[in-house]
Amino acid sequence: MSERISLKDYVHNAILEDILSYRLKPGEIINEKSMVERFGCSKSPVREALLTLCNENVLRSLPRYGYEVVRLTQQEIREMMEIRMVLELGFVQRYYHTITEEQIRELESINEKCMDENADAETHWKYNTQFHLKLMEYWGNEFAVDALGRCLFSQTRAYIQSYWEKERTTAYSLDTRHHAEIIAALRAKDLDGLVKAIRLDYHDFGGPDSFTMN
Repeated sequence: MSERISLKDYVHNAILEDILSYRLKPGEIINEKSMVERFGCSKSPVREALLTLCNENVLRSLPRYGYEVVRLTQQEIREMMEIRMVLELGFVQRYYHTITEEQIRELESINEKCMDENADAETHWKYNTQFHLKLMEYWGNEFAVDALGRCLFSQTRAYIQSYWEKERTTAYSLDTRHHAEIIAALRAKDLDGLVKAIRLDYHDFGGPDSFTMN
């Protein structure tokens, strides 16, 4: 374990990784005692890690029983998409004309990783997150980047939950197939095409027939 990461953060990250990799599934219960035994440490860092995961809405505290892995509902996911739509479309429409060719090439580089069919769901979503956060960074508003990052963090669990709970029959690249259209519209300074491509990208969240918005 790196000396630069606290024991509490190590425990937090390990439990979160178990959830994202679906070793811990929505609805499962974990408790403080079992985590203390697993990590071979005192109660304090384990309790702090579990409470942080509760604050992040990853776990739900069940007094005198343990901690339940939260299952995200379709309504919650739709609400996340609404936040993304307001943030991303709002800033894109205001600042799209300021993007540079260097920034566009950077998006193209990230998108190449999004198209890797050999990646697992978690890695694929990580690159998709990088694509959208990088685009938001170009508009120069740190508060918007932070808000979008927190939303995308929550959507990571929704994305993984979606793919583990239904049979995977589509290519990962279909989730991000409209990135190329977003990039082309940015390069052409085509606002109408850009808005259309971003909306289509939202509808592909989690793959066809998954969590979409009207």
